[in-house]
Amino acid sequence: MKPSIIIQGLIDTQADVVKTGSASCCSVCEKLGETTPGASWCSECQVSLCDRCVKMHVANPASHDHEICDLSGEVKGKMRRKVVCREHKDEVIKLVCKDCHKAVCQTCCVVYHRKCESVITIQSMLPNLKYHLRRHAKQLSKKIHRKETIVKNTDEKISGIAKNKIAVESHIKSAVERAIANIKQKEKQLMNEVKDIIDKQTKELKADVKLEEIEMQMYRQHCEFIDQALVSDCEMDLYDAYQAWESGPVELGDVRDTDTADTRRIDDIRFTPDTDNVQHILDDLQLGEIDVTYQDQSTCLPSPVLVGVIDGKMAGDEVEPDLRDVTVLLVDGIQTVVVTDLNNECVKSVYTRNNQLCQSRLPLDDSPWGVTQLKENQVMVAVPASRQIVTVEVTPDPVLLSTITTRKGYCSLAFLSPSSLAAGTDDCVEILDIAGHVLKSVTTHNNETLFDYPGYMCVNNKGNILVSDRGEQSVTCVTSEGDVVWIYAPTGDRALNPYGITTTPSGDILLADSTNVVRLTETGDYVTDHKDIGCDPLGLYVDRHDTLYVCNEGQIHEVNFM
Repeated sequence: MKPSIIIQGLIDTQADVVKTGSASCCSVCEKLGETTPGASWCSECQVSLCDRCVKMHVANPASHDHEICDLSGEVKGKMRRKVVCREHKDEVIKLVCKDCHKAVCQTCCVVYHRKCESVITIQSMLPNLKYHLRRHAKQLSKKIHRKETIVKNTDEKISGIAKNKIAVESHIKSAVERAIANIKQKEKQLMNEVKDIIDKQTKELKADVKLEEIEMQMYRQHCEFIDQALVSDCEMDLYDAYQAWESGPVELGDVRDTDTADTRRIDDIRFTPDTDNVQHILDDLQLGEIDVTYQDQSTCLPSPVLVGVIDGKMAGDEVEPDLRDVTVLLVDGIQTVVVTDLNNECVKSVYTRNNQLCQSRLPLDDSPWGVTQLKENQVMVAVPASRQIVTVEVTPDPVLLSTITTRKGYCSLAFLSPSSLAAGTDDCVEILDIAGHVLKSVTTHNNETLFDYPGYMCVNNKGNILVSDRGEQSVTCVTSEGDVVWIYAPTGDRALNPYGITTTPSGDILLADSTNVVRLTETGDYVTDHKDIGCDPLGLYVDRHDTLYVCNEGQIHEVNFM
């Protein structure tokens, strides 16, 4: 290891102290066996001297020019350390070879540094050395101050972290306690609901038992009447008993069946956990729902139940919103509703984050209409008036990614594949590539006009395009090659006024029609009308939880088919 000048100086100084014993004693007198207090210090000879020895030291021609310091002051601060050459033990290092950057003695200079051009004394370097050392010390002082400030700030930050830890832990505990309280409240609600249902079921069964007991009592009384007639052997008693039998006994069961013919009776009670919502929602935690089955239920599909309404009006809207189409995305675990607002010329997203309802909007150049999901976090939006199709990233806030200009103004869109999509305009449905170029146009079927106003469309699980045409009052299923699979166009009282269209996970088709939603099979057969949607439906979309989202004017309705 390269020797350190600082460490070496400390070692030499310590060696001098050990060697000389104490600087307070005269070194010369000590060698003579005397103990005389030292009064001065010779920095050249590295010895302490008494007053007598100082006079002798100054009188000696060899040491008359040595620097003598008074020991009454700060001796160690003024002591000059002499460094002896490691190779030449009797030589003191007084020279510096600037070419070799090495401190040397006189002999080393003659032997090893004869060819070096710059060899000077250390004494001549002192002013320059002191200047640079003072400058360096000043820089070090600034660094020390800066480090002290950093250490102080870091210590304060450590203290702050400890306090913040307590606050964060308190918030976490508070949040957990709120969640636990919410869960316990939900548990209490479910328990109460189960209790009410069980009480009702028990009451029904007890009523049945009571009727059965009354009937048994009546049967016993009738038997006693017959037995009495037989025992009496009276002709009239026997005749009366016979007539009573012929007329038949009163059946309370018949009365009960008549009274309860239109009343559903509880058959079984089950609890179905709702784990998906438990995962994402705490404040409005849905642990599950009580599933009640009844005897003799109708085979018709259950009625839809409105579970929520989202207000489509947001800050920045200049007029009342007119929501035309809707889709739902799952962005980083956040369910996000994306809608197009015709009146305010923007795309809107609505989602819940940290149990707070969040709303965001993306202004466009003109009024948007149809929307379709492109990727997990991207949608494409049709802007028919400006003949544009815009791609929007949902973060879950809507962010404009790109805009393409098309030959026609399309109002409806449906994603087919990563390289193609279907688009509807006034009188045709066209297959486009992602850049907006027309690959194929579908206009006629059997030499007849197929479309008039295909305002909404979607793609089913077989990759076919379902077109809702308000002009033709029909729903048409076509392949991506343009072949017609089936057409649903009822007439008379069942004639359609169709708008939004979507499919369920099971493959059924839901169609917005005037004030209700029509359900069709995947082959285009009518199933039923779902009424009581809560609004006149326009855009439709069914999410992965089988929840139907219906947009109309300024609201989005969430509907469950229970």
